Amino acid sequence: MGKIEITPAGWGLHFPRLDVDVYVPALFEGIYGSKAWMKQAASVAGSTRSAAKSAAARANGKKGGRPRKIQEEVHA
Repeated sequence: MGKIEITPAGWGLHFPRLDVDVYVPALFEGIYGSKAWMKQAASVAGSTRSAAKSAAARANGKKGGRPRKIQEEVHA
């Protein structure tokens, strides 16, 4: 298991094996949570396959699956 060190001031985390420092307050300010980052993270998470995810998809399919989006009619 990797080792994580707390910086002396207590505001950061240091990952020695990666030689990476993370400033914790920046995480809360959204620097690592921009829309582009969240979109990429969601893409990776959505493509993850597991037995639990497959079982949930099958169970949802037995209930009729995802509801279809209703298109609103445009009257001219």
